[in-house]
Amino acid sequence: MADAYGSDYMTIVDEDGTEFELEVLSSLEYNGINYLAVVPAVDVDEDADLEVSILRSVEEDGEPILCAIEDEKELETVYNLIMEQLYEEDEEE
Repeated sequence: MADAYGSDYMTIVDEDGTEFELEVLSSLEYNGINYLAVVPAVDVDEDADLEVSILRSVEEDGEPILCAIEDEKELETVYNLIMEQLYEEDEEE
């Protein structure tokens, strides 16, 4: 698999026990909350559009849980901050 965005991978399990492997593009702490920008970790054509998901990382019973961001303003703010961070990393390379 090409490391176009990095090499941080994680496996998550949904409520039904189905496992998904994700590539972490970026992480960000904002207002004391950790956020991750992830894409499915699959071999794809480099020109293919990948759907980026922004997830909030919270702790529940001492374990990290990833959850969707339901507040549109929060999602838009975090998305913009993560995209700025990713573009800055691209410019540095």
